Amino acid sequence: MVSGERRHAGALREEAAAALAPLGLRLAEEKTRVVHIDEGFDFLAFTIRRMRKRGTQKQYVYTVPSRKAIQAIKDKVSAKTYRSTRHQSPETLIQSINRALAGWANYFRHGVSKAVFSKIDSHAWGRIMRWIRHKYKQGRSGIGMPELRRRFCVPGTWTFAVNGVRFTGASAVPVTRYRYRGSNIPTPWTPQPVSAPS
Repeated sequence: MVSGERRHAGALREEAAAALAPLGLRLAEEKTRVVHIDEGFDFLAFTIRRMRKRGTQKQYVYTVPSRKAIQAIKDKVSAKTYRSTRHQSPETLIQSINRALAGWANYFRHGVSKAVFSKIDSHAWGRIMRWIRHKYKQGRSGIGMPELRRRFCVPGTWTFAVNGVRFTGASAVPVTRYRYRGSNIPTPWTPQPVSAPS
């Protein structure tokens, strides 16, 4: 990262490539590019980008799940709720989706992910609802919504729960943002306090 213009970043890239060459390493052209922080970039399935904080004029660098990562988990949930999976029991399906979403959310819980988790849960909820309606089809339109809610949801809510198995989704994983600890992490170069002579 540089505080300057694109040419400064390009020069630093060349320096990095020169430093790696004696080690037998090189920068992969398809994975290395110079971008402005306002444009953002994807790294390890996160999108890192500077944006204006809602309701203020201040700008911060945000780390959010990338579009590709979000689409990947949606596709996984969709695959688990295809027609070919209707031989399973509802509780088996819900357990499987809970595990997939919890694993995905645990990786992304250190970013700005709360709103994304809610969107993923909405997608999963809709897929489970359609899966149940088609599995227990009654007539052309499938099981009615009042009946679905009575049989497959926590009383008084739209939270799926069957035989003690409850849909928890990605939102059950708490988002815990990383705090800056750079000055607190000891390194070999951290100056040690000088003890007073006895």
